[in-house]
Amino acid sequence: MSNITKSGGDDAEFAKPLYTPIKRRSFFMYAGATAGATALLLSGCDDDDNNDSMTPGTVSLGSGDVGVLNYAYALEQLEAAFYAQVKATPAADFSAVEKDYFSQVAAHEAIHRDFLKAAINRDAPGKIIQDLTPVFSSIDFTKRASVLATAKTFEDLGVAAYNGAGKYLKTPAYLVVAGKIVSVEARHAAYVRDLIANGSFADDSIVDAATGLDKAMEPVDVINAAQSFIQQKIDASSVGK
Repeated sequence: MSNITKSGGDDAEFAKPLYTPIKRRSFFMYAGATAGATALLLSGCDDDDNNDSMTPGTVSLGSGDVGVLNYAYALEQLEAAFYAQVKATPAADFSAVEKDYFSQVAAHEAIHRDFLKAAINRDAPGKIIQDLTPVFSSIDFTKRASVLATAKTFEDLGVAAYNGAGKYLKTPAYLVVAGKIVSVEARHAAYVRDLIANGSFADDSIVDAATGLDKAMEPVDVINAAQSFIQQKIDASSVGK
């Protein structure tokens, strides 16, 4: 498992807005902290966090905090690729409002993906997973119903993934960012659900009636659900370890 070490930083201005280009936005700016706060860096990752011992073609997400970040990065890659395609070739029966909405979502998911990539490369050099190849052959991007059904699957899965993985993060700043990202994913999920069936944004299929909380899923279960949309075989067995 990754160890956490501390290193000091120089005083700097408060967080810049999320629309600041990713190359100018550090992890702690994104998290709402100052660059002058004490920096938490990932170090000492086990050798088995790499893919050396994996079956060829299998991508290991790793363990410790970097494993959780890679896990989130894999899912954000998938979502970003999906919404980029939706934006590029919108369904013929989308309304103008829906086209505009999905253009905004495409931007959100691209920011999430690029942020996670920058954070991992900065805090855990050499531990980031490869770019994944999406498989969207089962989706008819020309049909509103097909796009919405897939968006619902991805957004519900994304919310459940962050909810289930949060407990495995050891670094407080990472947990703050995960909370910010999952709140956006939940907004996406709610909107898409209402486009499909008005009033279904918080029904019993996603909110536990007993606890009043969104449902959570373990990393292995999330990856199993998403695997058919990703060409590479993903191994999440060490996430949270």
